[in-house]
Amino acid sequence: MTARDYTHDDAATDDTHNDTATDDTHNDTATDDTDRTARELDAREIDGEPFGAIMSALDDLGTDETLVLYNGFEPEPLYGVLDRRGFDHEAERVAPDEWRVEIAPR
Repeated sequence: MTARDYTHDDAATDDTHNDTATDDTHNDTATDDTDRTARELDAREIDGEPFGAIMSALDDLGTDETLVLYNGFEPEPLYGVLDRRGFDHEAERVAPDEWRVEIAPR
């Protein structure tokens, strides 16, 4: 599974970290992503465990790129791995069974 490229035009995010996720968002980012190119990876389309595909997509990211991950649940176990590997993330529940996680190198 390869990540798809697209241009990212979303506004910059704030620098808050919300562990309670009461508004169904989880922010761990302080980067301005307005000029980054984004790749998409839909983990729901991967047969079996998606962790390897996610790590491979992260390894392929350039410093000016982000990975937008779509998943059927909030991938909380991934957040510690991202932090240890030098990535920031912002997660948002966009539907009852869909999470969008934007991941960017620090």
